[in-house]
Amino acid sequence: MSNNLYYKASLNRNILDRCLTITTTIFAIIAILPLILVIGYILFKGGSQINLSLFTQLPEPPGDDLLSAGGIGNAFIGTILVTFIAAIIAIPVGVGGGIYLAEYSTGGAFSQFIRFGTNVLSGVPSIIAGVSVYGVIVSTKILFGSNFSALAGGIALSILMLPTVIKTTDEGLKLVPDDLRRGALGVGASKFVTITRITLPSAINSIATGIVLAIARAAGETAPLIFTALFSFYWAEGASTLLDPIATLSVLIYNFALEPYQSQNELAWAASFVLVVMLLAMNMIARLISRGSSFNN
Repeated sequence: MSNNLYYKASLNRNILDRCLTITTTIFAIIAILPLILVIGYILFKGGSQINLSLFTQLPEPPGDDLLSAGGIGNAFIGTILVTFIAAIIAIPVGVGGGIYLAEYSTGGAFSQFIRFGTNVLSGVPSIIAGVSVYGVIVSTKILFGSNFSALAGGIALSILMLPTVIKTTDEGLKLVPDDLRRGALGVGASKFVTITRITLPSAINSIATGIVLAIARAAGETAPLIFTALFSFYWAEGASTLLDPIATLSVLIYNFALEPYQSQNELAWAASFVLVVMLLAMNMIARLISRGSSFNN
């Protein structure tokens, strides 16, 4: 019997298996090669421009007589601020919507409508969110009489974050075994206590992964911020900054990459490097959280 338990490379099925393995490997390399080339080129072009003064200086207005285009300090802070505003809006609403879908909905028309709307919203181009917020908030000056502002930019980004947060919360809570819910209800816990003490803590890693991925997507968006936050060459100072135009890395890259001056182009590459590193770091964090969740399960 043992004589039959060895690998025969000449068998047709083994030859076919090797061919398919090689083919799928080649296709996988082709699929990931553009990502590697783009990231590598950005790191090569922008990495040489990185220095400490880049984060402490303001960008200079475009001109052909500049030896340096300045820095990205205000854009770096502005990206963090606008993304933070978006997270404050999207995380509570998204987690709450996911909890309703997973724990309270009975599969009726309303919950199906929410799921359908979430799927549609996740596929809507980001510029549509920017134009919508521009028409509803910026052009009407409904936010304390301001038009372009950090707050309007945060609202636009929160719209893009919502589908990811809702979906990951919903799916994460569905992965929690029903035995835990029955056990909590069996000892007299209310529905609210069961959710806050049992199901949410059990699904926290999955929810956190979705939140980090949503933040990463929002931080890299450009189109919504062009219509809402616009741009600024000044530092963000005080609470009034929320109602004023604000600089962000993505819009700085867009503006300065179009300039015909080398110093502005170099600054755009440096900002691209910083933004890519930020996005890679957030995706790595999400990956680590996801791995921790799988280990716990």
